[in-house]
Amino acid sequence: MALTYADLIEVDLGRLGSAVADWGSTVKGLKALAENARTGMLAKSDAARWAGVNATVTRGFVAETAKEIADLHAEAGSIHHVLDDAHTELVSLQKQIRAAQAEAQKWGISVQDYGDGTVHCVYPHIRGDTDVRTTEENTARDELAGRINRILAHAAEIDASVARALNKSHGNDAHNASHSSYESLDDAQAERAVELAKLGPDMSDKQYLELNSIMKFNARDSDFSTDFYKSLGGPMDALEFYGRMSLDGTIGDDKHRLTLVRQLQKNMGLALASATDPDNRSHLPASWSSEFRKLGTQQIPLYPAGSAPYGYQLLGGMLRYGNYDARFINPIAEHIVQLHRKDPYRFMGNKPMAAGSDLDWGFNPSGRNGAGYDPLTSVLEGLGHSPEAAKKFFTDAPTVYREDGTVDKNATLAADFYFAELNRTDFEWAPDSLAHAGGEGAEHAREMGPDALGHALEAATTGAAWDADPPVLRRDEQTAVLMEQVIDRYNVASEGGPPPDGMKDSLARMGAAYIDDLNYSLMDFGDTGDALGRERIFGDSSDGSTRTAFGQEEARNFMMLVAGDREGYQTLSAAHQVYTASGLASHEDNRHDGLAFAHNSAKANGILDESRAHQIRVDFTDGTAAANLEMAKQGEWRKTLMTGVVTAVAAGGTALVLGPAAGIVATTAVPVLLGTGASAVSTAYGNHTMQYLEDNAYKNNPEVLRDVQRLEDVGEHGAWLPVYNYADAIGMTQAEKLDLNREIEGSYRDGKDAISDMEKASS
Repeated sequence: MALTYADLIEVDLGRLGSAVADWGSTVKGLKALAENARTGMLAKSDAARWAGVNATVTRGFVAETAKEIADLHAEAGSIHHVLDDAHTELVSLQKQIRAAQAEAQKWGISVQDYGDGTVHCVYPHIRGDTDVRTTEENTARDELAGRINRILAHAAEIDASVARALNKSHGNDAHNASHSSYESLDDAQAERAVELAKLGPDMSDKQYLELNSIMKFNARDSDFSTDFYKSLGGPMDALEFYGRMSLDGTIGDDKHRLTLVRQLQKNMGLALASATDPDNRSHLPASWSSEFRKLGTQQIPLYPAGSAPYGYQLLGGMLRYGNYDARFINPIAEHIVQLHRKDPYRFMGNKPMAAGSDLDWGFNPSGRNGAGYDPLTSVLEGLGHSPEAAKKFFTDAPTVYREDGTVDKNATLAADFYFAELNRTDFEWAPDSLAHAGGEGAEHAREMGPDALGHALEAATTGAAWDADPPVLRRDEQTAVLMEQVIDRYNVASEGGPPPDGMKDSLARMGAAYIDDLNYSLMDFGDTGDALGRERIFGDSSDGSTRTAFGQEEARNFMMLVAGDREGYQTLSAAHQVYTASGLASHEDNRHDGLAFAHNSAKANGILDESRAHQIRVDFTDGTAAANLEMAKQGEWRKTLMTGVVTAVAAGGTALVLGPAAGIVATTAVPVLLGTGASAVSTAYGNHTMQYLEDNAYKNNPEVLRDVQRLEDVGEHGAWLPVYNYADAIGMTQAEKLDLNREIEGSYRDGKDAISDMEKASS
């Protein structure tokens, strides 16, 4: 019978707590009894000098009795450990589901219990109501349903694991105590997970679901993950298991089996990250990293006759998931890049070459960025989910590795080797695809590596996984230095050439995460920024970081490159509007600094708008009508820019979060301005900024905008309207607003002219 929503909310866990306490007392009593039996009657029996049949029988009986008492103690201890852990976890889950219930009541949402361990959330119909819900209301309903169902699934997994562990501890034998003995519930769950894993591809779908369920809720628990990987055997055993399951799940067209192996890939990656973090209480020995490097260049037979992939191809599939410690993943990443430099196609030779091969057959069941034959793409994806490791990878001094993964202490590489190497214009990315040259999908085969590189750089510069939801900015001096390298490499004046298409979305999100520093850098006409107090005007940002000057030209050139692309323009424009709102809100008590900030913001607006307009003109050189249509599309997007874009204050209050709305295809963190002397952003401040956006954002008012048809017109409105509202907030007179309007127009035109001048120079 399934554990239901009502069960978890209503169950009296106090009774389970009492049982835990009773078993604790039983364990203590049996411990004393076992000790007395060992040091008392057993010791006396062993020491007695007697012989004969009676002596032999009695001595055996005494020994067996002492053993049974010790076994009873072990069994009681196992039961106590399992029940104690289960009680702790279930209490936590019950609090979470009761909090969800309260949230549902707040929104007026009805939670319908299906009775099978799942729920459905709906807004009940009220007579006279249209039943039309806002995006926010629908999002809240869907998030709540997902959260409750995850809690229920977790509770059900605990319930099943406890029942299984108690059964194994007891053994169903009233005359023989102590069978399986567990130190924790994690111990029992890891044992069951490995039992299932040992079945390999012979697992039934039901067993597969059970394995994934256990791992899903325990992968991040280092006690479980460490036990799991140790019980599999060693690094070789882990690779073999993953490889066989990966091939089994990706061959053919069994969609259900593919879904299962995708879940397993994620679970094994998360568990490996947890198990290899030396800072966790339980963790695998450091030798696992060196052993993986040794196996990385060796072919590992998965079947007596068949595929023998390289170790790095197998490991790469797991590395794509999890936040890895730099001490584990970076030596592997360094080794892989160095191997790639010697031979970019080293790992491509064992791809299936037969016509008609499944395009997803391989070691990356997820299907994202490659089939899993190129470990470089895989390890870059791993760094993209490991921000601290990614930062160290690009900024720490490189270590040189030999073919077998051992350190070559006599060799050196340049300090910026990895950034320079991976961002070379002529860097040769291996086509990690089974698509035949010229066939469908082949044209994108070389875009997957640059996309993964963008993810790694994104994590390294922002301090958050590239796809974190929500992302939390964690910038420091090292991330700023790396972002400066990115800006120097990728801009319209770069000798290194334009970025690969696959990197553009990451560059845009990096720009959004550094929109404060880009604005700060623009306020430096004639190298006077510092003298005129830009440090004071821009203050400290919401993640506690200080401002970095990239250079006025460098910032402008980077913005022109990113905003030339449609999605990049949308991302940067949305980020800039959020940042502008926060800055004007923070300067409401300082007119001079607020107006200086507003002028600079208008200039940045002009740069972004003209950058996109320039690219549209380039793209539609021979089609004026098409160019005007594209301008109109961009204008329409800007009209509704703020509709649903600001969704939350990120955890810890380090940034506002954009997306998904108005073309923002992924959640993006944007720093907000705190103002001079502020040390940390508060929820109240974040809410104030969000309210300011809601009150003063550019509205899609048909009467005001009916004549707006093109990007430039909308851009002018977008540059002026927030400043106009700011002028109202600080009490400007009508005459002062007229003067300010002309000045803001000039600042906006300055930004546009700077891009136009570059356009003329380039042509």
